[in-house]
Amino acid sequence: MITKVLIAEDHESANISVQKTLEELEIVQTDYVYYCDDALTKIQLALQHNEPYDLLITDLYFEEDSRPQNINGGVQLIPAIRQIQPDIKIVVFSAEDKPTAIEMLFEKLDIDGYVRKARNDAKELKSAIEAIDKNQRHFPRHLSQMIGEKNTHNFTEYDITIISLLANGMMQKDIPAYLKEKQIQPASLSSVEKRLNAIKDVLEFSKNEQLIAFCKDMGII
Repeated sequence: MITKVLIAEDHESANISVQKTLEELEIVQTDYVYYCDDALTKIQLALQHNEPYDLLITDLYFEEDSRPQNINGGVQLIPAIRQIQPDIKIVVFSAEDKPTAIEMLFEKLDIDGYVRKARNDAKELKSAIEAIDKNQRHFPRHLSQMIGEKNTHNFTEYDITIISLLANGMMQKDIPAYLKEKQIQPASLSSVEKRLNAIKDVLEFSKNEQLIAFCKDMGII
């Protein structure tokens, strides 16, 4: 049963809204933080005192300010918390709307629920918490339909190799020489370009930089 919740959200208005939703669900043991580092510290301290949190509600993106942080967003926070408390339930509450990115959160980070910040999000957050309290996952219906209709991309070893090379600073025109040296096929420049363009088309990106950032955020590279 969910009785103790930690909210990691850097926007005060959203933080207050989530707290109010929890109050309506009669969950009174709630704490909130504005930084990911503080969220990890709270989880650690709660475990040390044998009073662990049942649920973490976190945003994906946190604005940077003058305070240095080791963990800068939800994509890094979730696995860090899972490492010290594997059984904690996690709901992502974010404005992210790309179906593929949301699907990756379930597949790669094993989240328990996703709620998009939009109209009626308080109502949906309630539904998500109620489902998770019954050991069910909460995946919004309209996003499930979008993902079902969309040709999502399954990254191959070849994909990961060429994207990793780009992320490490190699120019696209130099990738074929590396592939030939490592006996990786196909190794032509046209093949590399076609593969990258195909991935970007599926994920609705226009630039390699967007693809690299996405793959880093999702833990693909």
